[in-house]
Amino acid sequence: MTEQKNTKQWVALIAMGLGVFMGLLDITVVNVALPTMARGFNTTFTNLQWVLNSYTLVYAVTLMIMSKLGDMYGRKKIFLGSLLLFTVASAINGMAPTLLILDISRGIQAIGGAGTMSLSMALVASNFEGKKRGLALGILGSIIGVSSASGPLIGGYLVEHFGWPAIFYVNVPFGILAVVLTIKYVQETPSYGKNQRLDLVGMFLSAIGLFAIIYALIVKESHPALSWLNPNISGFLGAGIIILIVFVIVEKHVKDPMMDVNMFKKPHFLGTIAVAFTLGSGIYAYNTFLTVLMQNYIGYSAVQTGIRQLTISAWALILGPLTGILSARYSKKWMIAISLLVGGLGFFLMAKSISPTVSFTDLWPGMVLMGIANGMVNPLLNTAGMENALPREMGMVSGLLNVFRQLGTTVGIVGLGLIQNIRYENYLNKSLHQVQMPDSALKGIKKALINAGAFSGHSIAFSTRMEKAPFAKDLQRVVIDAYNNGMMAVAISSCIIVVLGAVAAASLMRNRKNPRKD
Repeated sequence: MTEQKNTKQWVALIAMGLGVFMGLLDITVVNVALPTMARGFNTTFTNLQWVLNSYTLVYAVTLMIMSKLGDMYGRKKIFLGSLLLFTVASAINGMAPTLLILDISRGIQAIGGAGTMSLSMALVASNFEGKKRGLALGILGSIIGVSSASGPLIGGYLVEHFGWPAIFYVNVPFGILAVVLTIKYVQETPSYGKNQRLDLVGMFLSAIGLFAIIYALIVKESHPALSWLNPNISGFLGAGIIILIVFVIVEKHVKDPMMDVNMFKKPHFLGTIAVAFTLGSGIYAYNTFLTVLMQNYIGYSAVQTGIRQLTISAWALILGPLTGILSARYSKKWMIAISLLVGGLGFFLMAKSISPTVSFTDLWPGMVLMGIANGMVNPLLNTAGMENALPREMGMVSGLLNVFRQLGTTVGIVGLGLIQNIRYENYLNKSLHQVQMPDSALKGIKKALINAGAFSGHSIAFSTRMEKAPFAKDLQRVVIDAYNNGMMAVAISSCIIVVLGAVAAASLMRNRKNPRKD
């Protein structure tokens, strides 16, 4: 009987792992498909932005809501419903005849992705006990780390061999498998909502507040030249902050709140969400810039980039189960803090390696250290976050950790992007006049390069038309140097972020040996 129970537990973990992997993969996998989608829908990259943004927005906004519904009505039920929704929406995405239908179905798919992600940790915590819980959460952390970094590789391969619909169709068989395994092997958790009223006001306020903040950040990311005082940025950002303040006030006074705001008074919980934010803003956000460096500037294809980024993601598979064993013997907070410092050293090495002739050979030592940090911290964070939570709070704790991880990623992409663009633009302003070209050409080229930003400046400088200009080589050298200045600043900024995360972990987190019981 014991052996049969053990087998069921690990098969249940496969089901939950599949749900997490698909939900997180679909945040990044679309990036490499955009050029093919643009041709398929006969549209521009700008119009395709909402294929990405609709998923990111709805995913972040619904994480806490799905967590609360799982806590109240049974996590297995909501997780299963989320899997079904995600799988059906994936099929619709692949068949979408118009961009509008694709955008809408991506938003629906994100609700399913948020449900599977936010409830997976809580389900693992309730389906496993003792040392096996730490090991299972470690394995789940490995899956989180791998899924976030493997988008370019998986997406690139599928698009190259089967076309863009394949990145969505591939979810269908795995989704069906996860549904079957969940029904048969995952144990349901108690329903804590039998005597509670659903906090619809709290859910509405949290969703609208998060939506406004993330929307403002997405606008700024898409239009870096816009001022922070632009109404589409400052208006939504200010409104989001005010709405979340109102949300906190409301939650303090309702009988059955969506979220116990007293959790934020606990130093240990503050430490865990600070580390989650650090992972997003330091490590996951940096992956975006590393992908652009490899594809746009070094010249690797999407698949070649993905293979090389296994230098980062493979560590999650190796270290995740190991952290589950180590966390039972050693201090989680110090393992997290030290691992983040290792990641900081990795970013420092990456900054030092940036040059006009940079290649994977120069980057891999820093990437390895970055991968070790991610592979250690993610599963340890899951365990540390869950171990002091009451059973009825586990879903919400899981949801909040994921909200701060996702919010950190969005903030990091915007913040690091602004730092990169400022350094890039300053270098162009300082050095472009050294290129021997007519003043009229200088003015137009400078404007085009600045408007394109660091991500796309390379395509202008190395375009077929520009290659014919007598000053092409000098111009290209300046553009590459400007980009390198920005990339070095991004790597150093990420280094600072993870070091601050290490300080937060060491000073706020507590070592818990006796988890609380309900």
